[in-house]
Amino acid sequence: MYYRLKKLIILTVLHVFLFSVAVSCIFPFLWMVNVSFKTQGEFDADQGLKLGASFNWDNYKSVWFEGQFWRYFFNSSFYLVVTVVFIVLVSSLAAFAFSRLRFPGRNVIFFIFLTAMMIPLPAGFVPIYVLLNKLHLVNRTGYVLAMTNVGLSLSIYLLKTFFDQLPRDLEDAARMDGCNKLQIWRHVAMPLVTPALSVVVIFNALNVWNEFVLASLMFTDSKVMPLQVGLMEFSGRMVTQHTLIMAALTIAALPIIILYIKMQKQFVEGLTAGALVG
Repeated sequence: MYYRLKKLIILTVLHVFLFSVAVSCIFPFLWMVNVSFKTQGEFDADQGLKLGASFNWDNYKSVWFEGQFWRYFFNSSFYLVVTVVFIVLVSSLAAFAFSRLRFPGRNVIFFIFLTAMMIPLPAGFVPIYVLLNKLHLVNRTGYVLAMTNVGLSLSIYLLKTFFDQLPRDLEDAARMDGCNKLQIWRHVAMPLVTPALSVVVIFNALNVWNEFVLASLMFTDSKVMPLQVGLMEFSGRMVTQHTLIMAALTIAALPIIILYIKMQKQFVEGLTAGALVG
């Protein structure tokens, strides 16, 4: 009886704590969405704590068209897709090579990638900008290359950990069927590390979508700016229009939330499997 009561108390405290954390994270988002559907007068009257009389879609129309958010949204979507594809392609090939191939300096090169994870990202922004500026690759191309470089170290480490756990019997069977190394990587290894790929995709998509410091350094043309830089400029112009700012923030937050919801199962599986492997 004592142990059951103790277990019940521990579970109750744990659930109350987790519920409070969830509420503290969800409430600001719900408040933001609520304000985004209000008129400025309704917000001034109750500071967004009450539901509006009706859904006011004019805020979203103003932000999307007058605020040029359709352009920023398209730019960020383009950078996200291209960067994540590059990261998945390069990191999976490199991780498979580190895991399955034997070549001189393999451990040293892999250690260099691990060391890069210890360097704070802002510390490398200025050298990256100077290098890309000398190569005349500032703006779109330079930003994609820089963000690809930022995401490689963690992605290679994570995927190599999963590739190391794959049975070599599968590779031997594929080789007997006539597969070369690239075919084994494509048809055998990649389908088996789908949970790890989901983690790589979500982490890097989040980094690319939310990146501001590097993007503010790289882009000089407003027509190719990503969403976060455009959001900062828009907030500066509409500093007193709180409902428009909340609508813009909602537009910026929804894609990543939808991506996580769609890939939640694979994401959790990847983190769990990675924890078990580690």
